[in-house]
Amino acid sequence: MSFDNKSILVTGGTGSFGRKFISTLLSTHKPKKVIIFSRDELKQHEMREKYPDGAGSPVRYFIGDVRDLDRLRRAFSGVDIVVHAAALKQVPACEYNPFEAILTNVIGAKNVIDAALDEGVPKVLAISTDKAVNPVNLYGATKLCAEKMFVHANVYSGERVTRFSCARYGNVIGSRGSVVPLFEQQRASGRVTITDNRMTRFWITLRQGVQFVMDAIEQMHGGEIFIPKIPSMSLLDLAATIAPDCELQQVGIRPGEKLHEILISEDEARNAVELEKMFVIQPAHTWWRRENWSQGKDLPDGFLYSSANNSEWLTGEQLKELLKNA
Repeated sequence: MSFDNKSILVTGGTGSFGRKFISTLLSTHKPKKVIIFSRDELKQHEMREKYPDGAGSPVRYFIGDVRDLDRLRRAFSGVDIVVHAAALKQVPACEYNPFEAILTNVIGAKNVIDAALDEGVPKVLAISTDKAVNPVNLYGATKLCAEKMFVHANVYSGERVTRFSCARYGNVIGSRGSVVPLFEQQRASGRVTITDNRMTRFWITLRQGVQFVMDAIEQMHGGEIFIPKIPSMSLLDLAATIAPDCELQQVGIRPGEKLHEILISEDEARNAVELEKMFVIQPAHTWWRRENWSQGKDLPDGFLYSSANNSEWLTGEQLKELLKNA
């Protein structure tokens, strides 16, 4: 499936991922229409200056909230592909505002599913996170709920053309709320704070994340959770690379944080297959056709894809190179 001559809508289209996705889409493909759906009129205005929506442009801007099902139905009319990237994702904010996190991340996901089914959108892919695996905070729990709904929504499709899948990956280098901008900011003071010296994380650039999502959309059958093969790095090495001459202060792990993140749990691995550049978790249900990914290699018993046991680790020089091209 090509993105050329297709109508593509991105919820949360003015966020970090949305902006990079739109930029990549317009520079590498010739879509019929690109709809940026978000509730932030200022960010839409700023994007409009770079990507005008006048005559001859495929870009359209929709003010709307994923909490509003009627608005989603209107926006999804005639759309071929939906990328669902809208979410409340700051862990402390979700912990302090749990009802708001659920309304956006869970009820909003349900609304996206209902609108896509009602309007006959062929492909819908939701952006998820490693925090959805064995969640210890509300943000991760809401994203786990969203994943479950998107996988099971394929049952509701019935004879309809609509198919749903998810893309799950780790921390995006340099994104809003990332520790990288924090370390860069703290560098000027000569002191960098680390919650725990043992902590590790998966890392991916925004550009890599966008390409991975595009690849997943091209290959999805409906029901998959796609996971990229990406490197890990310890927070200690990350801080030493970004602020090499600074004092490192350990301040203790924050509520809702893990020492290590997991992208595939042992239980999920039983239904996952390995490909050259990704893993694919298949639904453990009778409606799923196992031959969809028969070219994949089954994972061994006890497989766990954790940032602590990863076979690929970032060096300081590799991180610097990624930051240049992020």
